[in-house]
Amino acid sequence: ELKKVDLFHALPESALDDLIQAGTLLKWHHGATVVEQGSPDAGFQLLLAGSATVTVNGVKRELLAAGDYFGEMSLIDHAPRAATVTAGPEGAETFAVSALTFAALMDQNPEIARSLLGVLTARIRLIQSAPLS
Repeated sequence: ELKKVDLFHALPESALDDLIQAGTLLKWHHGATVVEQGSPDAGFQLLLAGSATVTVNGVKRELLAAGDYFGEMSLIDHAPRAATVTAGPEGAETFAVSALTFAALMDQNPEIARSLLGVLTARIRLIQSAPLS
């Protein structure tokens, strides 16, 4: 499943294996708060099953489905959470990697950092090229 994530699709198998070993599977019941906006807990989560709602300042922004992920920016800047993520009607199952664990993995596997930075840079360029409304 991680190989399909744009952040990690270019990683060699050894780095991917290290990432899988470092992660944790988490299960969330319907309505559970997976992460809360403003909280200092940094880390990446990949939604493996179920769904989740993203809310920013009390406004629903998007619905996440299996294969979607969140928290990737906090792996770099360790800033407070920018959104609240809540498990959907069928609950959610996520694969999580803490920022501390991820930092150690990046030290051991620099290609993880290069992959992450490439995807984040592409997102910034897309945002910058979007027309102003």
